[in-house]
Amino acid sequence: MYIVILAGGSGTRFWPLSRTALPKQLISITGDRSMLQRTVERVLPLHPKRILIITNHLQAAETERQMLRYDTVPIDVIAEPVGRNTAPAIGLAAALIAARDPSGVMVVLPADHFIKNETALRDTLVFAAQAADGGSLVTLGILPSRPETGYGYIEADMTALTGQGPFPVTRFVEKPPLAEAVRYLDAGNFFWNSGMFIWRADTILEEMAAYLPVLHGKLLPLLHPGSPDIADLKERIAVLYQDLAGVSIDYGVMEKSSRVQMVPVEMGWSDVGSWSALPEVVEPDSNGTVCINAAGHITVDSSDCLIYADGRMVATVGVQNLVIVSTPDAILVCDRERCQDVKKVVEQLGTKGLTEYL
Repeated sequence: MYIVILAGGSGTRFWPLSRTALPKQLISITGDRSMLQRTVERVLPLHPKRILIITNHLQAAETERQMLRYDTVPIDVIAEPVGRNTAPAIGLAAALIAARDPSGVMVVLPADHFIKNETALRDTLVFAAQAADGGSLVTLGILPSRPETGYGYIEADMTALTGQGPFPVTRFVEKPPLAEAVRYLDAGNFFWNSGMFIWRADTILEEMAAYLPVLHGKLLPLLHPGSPDIADLKERIAVLYQDLAGVSIDYGVMEKSSRVQMVPVEMGWSDVGSWSALPEVVEPDSNGTVCINAAGHITVDSSDCLIYADGRMVATVGVQNLVIVSTPDAILVCDRERCQDVKKVVEQLGTKGLTEYL
């Protein structure tokens, strides 16, 4: 089994803590290890043959530094010259694996997710790998706990099978309005799209040849046995990404392929997509407030706030549903219901040329 970790995101919704060179996956929100390090540590018990981390050139040095502590499995940090969404990143990893082990099963994981029950994840990955070894494209579907409008959904055909699956995928659905999300929850065969995948390297490359032929054509030079070591691939990767269109693996392959299967899992999962996700990671206090990295918190008639204090003492008086984030050079205050709009702050900083805050 090979582990491929996608770690090139920008994490703009976690500004001002998340920055271009040190984004969400490379920082610690709740403890001493970064989210990337936690992702690596949760798969080490699977004893993978190799871990490939796909990042970008701005984050490669810090990613490599954070990986120095792990020496029980080979870890390769591969830098994309420019972000082109998930399909090229996955294709690059698949080609590098297939050049040496075409039938090798690869597990694709985001670098910045929170998982409470890591044993459940590992057990599910082992089970899913059996289906993947037979030629399926397997994705993990999260058992939904609420009618969430911020996640994509997977509709599974569960009429002929019971138990753990895997189940054929009927369709992928983008983030739905609330009424539709309620209907999905009641239906019982819709699952949150986790963005986690399991397949053989040669299987995903075959599907890319069918549905993303331009990308597959650019990957071909990497597929010959005896391809150069990953350390010598910088020039070839630059050529690969030249004039390459960005496309997600969901849109480019998963929504089109007839080989897609889903395995359901319940493991205390969150994509930690914005500050509003903190209560899924840290237990709120009796007032519904989450306060982390603070010298202390004094509250007077305040509730349901999300606070990151950069080691400072915080006092809140008569406020509700606020997000308050303090870093050495910036402070964010926003309504808890507007956390998704934090990315607009980052956009405006770029437009105004305030790059020192990005």
